[in-house]
Amino acid sequence: MKLYIILASFLFAQISLGQETLEVQEPKVWSLQDCISYAIENNITLKDATLDKDLAEVNYSKTKSSRLPNLFGSASQSFSNGNTIDPITSSYVTDQIHSTNVGINSSFTLFQGNQISNQIKQSKILLEQSSFLQEEAKNSIVISILENYLQTLFSKEDIAIAENNLVASQKEVLRAKARLDAGTIALSDYTEAQSQSATNQYNVITAKNTYQQYIIDLKQLLELTPMDTLEIETIDENMDLINLELDKISIYNKALNYLPEVEASKLNVAANEKELDIAKGGYLPTLSLSGSMGSGYTSINDSTFSDQFDVNFNQKLGLSLSIPIFNRNETKSAVQSATLNIEKAEIQKQITEKLLYKKIETAYQNAMSAQEQIIAAQASKDASEQSYKLALKKYQLGDLSTTDLVISQNTFTNAQQNYLQAKYLNILYHQLLQFYQGNDIKL
Repeated sequence: MKLYIILASFLFAQISLGQETLEVQEPKVWSLQDCISYAIENNITLKDATLDKDLAEVNYSKTKSSRLPNLFGSASQSFSNGNTIDPITSSYVTDQIHSTNVGINSSFTLFQGNQISNQIKQSKILLEQSSFLQEEAKNSIVISILENYLQTLFSKEDIAIAENNLVASQKEVLRAKARLDAGTIALSDYTEAQSQSATNQYNVITAKNTYQQYIIDLKQLLELTPMDTLEIETIDENMDLINLELDKISIYNKALNYLPEVEASKLNVAANEKELDIAKGGYLPTLSLSGSMGSGYTSINDSTFSDQFDVNFNQKLGLSLSIPIFNRNETKSAVQSATLNIEKAEIQKQITEKLLYKKIETAYQNAMSAQEQIIAAQASKDASEQSYKLALKKYQLGDLSTTDLVISQNTFTNAQQNYLQAKYLNILYHQLLQFYQGNDIKL
């Protein structure tokens, strides 16, 4: 009896474990928002941008600390023999000498042509710029995921179209074989049906391969491992068409005040302007304050170690003024380089704004076209579907050749694919225009 109980418990545990394993292995269905949120946390490109921001914070902290005085301690122990200078008394002696020196020294820059102040301001600007560059990297990942997600959905639906065509062509092969055996069609009609079935089989394989390629790209954006499975969520089939409430100029003006790459380009100009101020500071003098304290012991003195340290204790305080007279045109060259870099930064800012306008105008024009294309593609798909159904009935009655049926089927397939393309382009450009206005991307 005990043995039966043990066996029953073991089997129950195995069944429970198996159920848990099945639950764990059930693949997650990823929505677009799931993909975006996960990529923001895990994408290595975004992590690299975050590290750049962290480095900018470290550099800003380091630059602020340059205002502070430095402080160094020193200690030395030496032995000399023969004719030498006593390092403590500076006396010329001929003897063996053991000497000890300890001290601390500090220096502080009082004025350096405002270079330190300008370096701190520049570092702060670069820190702000790094934040915008991090946000730009994030936006780039979001857009890449949106495009890849929609391409994956498109290819997934394309597989369904290809599989439906394959099933239809396989049925046509069976019908053609029966008609060939009955002697109602020629052998060429039968081989035409076989050829179309083989072509549709090839299209199914190609569509599935394309889908897997997009899945691989999406997994890499999400930083998933090759062993991870990825299944994405389909979208609402009845999504509304794009509603363009604003003209492209209004969208562009919004984007100028929203997108981080624009702000980053402005801060790049400001950082180079500060570099010019830093370079000009090289023409001005530098005033520094320094001080030190120390003491020492020498073996040629009969006093004790503690007495000598008390007697030899010294303090120094001094000011140092360095006036640049000629430094082989280094300052002049630095000023010229900084001036040219400001001009380059201004040009880069203009290029950034031009590229942004081009992206918005392209998205806007494509959105306008997508509205018209999806209406036309829908009408074409409906018409070609009816035409194919009629052709199929005629073929079944023997009133249509296999070649004409294949042509009708291919026309219907092309219309389906054109509709899919128009549908997803409509969604893509709608989301892009929302993004350029500062709205969230969501399906």
